[in-house]
Amino acid sequence: MTVHGARRTVATVGVEEEFLLVDRRTRLPAARAPQVLAATAAALGDQVQPEFLQAQVETCTRPALRLKELRDDLAGLRAVLIAAAADADCLLIASGTPVLTGSAPAVLTQNARYRRMAARHPGAVDGWGGALCGCHIHLGTVERGLALGLANRLRPWLPVVQALAANSPFDAGRDSGFASWRTVRLARWPTVGPAPVLDEPGYEALADALVARGTVLDRRMIYWYARPSEHLPTLEIRVPDVNADLETVLLLAGLLRGLAGVLLEEVRAGLPAPRVPQDRLRTAHRRAARTGSTGGGIDPFTGRPVPMTALVDRLLERAAPGLAAAGDLGAAEAGLDRLRRLGTGADRQRRDYLRRHRPADVVDGLARLTATVPPPG
Repeated sequence: MTVHGARRTVATVGVEEEFLLVDRRTRLPAARAPQVLAATAAALGDQVQPEFLQAQVETCTRPALRLKELRDDLAGLRAVLIAAAADADCLLIASGTPVLTGSAPAVLTQNARYRRMAARHPGAVDGWGGALCGCHIHLGTVERGLALGLANRLRPWLPVVQALAANSPFDAGRDSGFASWRTVRLARWPTVGPAPVLDEPGYEALADALVARGTVLDRRMIYWYARPSEHLPTLEIRVPDVNADLETVLLLAGLLRGLAGVLLEEVRAGLPAPRVPQDRLRTAHRRAARTGSTGGGIDPFTGRPVPMTALVDRLLERAAPGLAAAGDLGAAEAGLDRLRRLGTGADRQRRDYLRRHRPADVVDGLARLTATVPPPG
């Protein structure tokens, strides 16, 4: 459902979170998703699903009009999974990449589609390269043409969202040098990156061509950072890393929903989408993946270097009318202040490592934070 106010559109918002299961003693990824999924199926139904590897699970919230509803759903899903993981002698952690991997091979989830994907794209799944966990935010309800119009206008803002969401600095126990190493690994898959500017006929033609050429197995493998969902009337934003901090997830959802409220009015008014070159956007995303929210960014509109903090301020200013219409402006301002004080997920992971230079401490910190539900406000 989408509510149209006197001035602004307030869209529904839903979140998919991909988690890792790690052994309680070794802190290495544990292929126990079948056990965890079986234990949670009765309580969660279709809100919990398998993911690409058996060391991963995914949750899906219901569409929400209020962030409090979304918060309650996210917290409830995590609580059930954490209990089931404990029964399987493992921890549930929200990190874009595994902190530790070890020598044991990654175990693929046994369904025909995942086997075909792995066979077609072995370079994307070598070792633990397929153990990537994102936070996918669905904005709805929007039919496909409107979703594409929104995607065309969101493109320049997604590097900033990526920077705020960065939560994957480690790779096999070592600091990758990136705040979001998941972004780098994910780029091994075809179509990953900024979405092209498309109308509905253009999308249908390109999607059909990608499948016909064998670039992707099916439309579900179109992995643009913003794409119209193939099974829901939503625009799916795929750029954020999954975050252990629940408040960060709610901040991202609120900012994107607020920005969508502003941009959807421009779509309906027939205003043109900004022209931003694809190469410039890719550069902006790579910079955001490297520096996170406190380093230097790239202004996608001009191509000039700009402090990421200034780009975050611009995002808040652009989204403010939509945030106000949804009743979320104060929460977004407080959430950004909190993130500036505490840092991104990547900052927290690095702080946990630097205390004793032990990757296991990073895993333990992620497990604690994934299980923490701060009081509202």
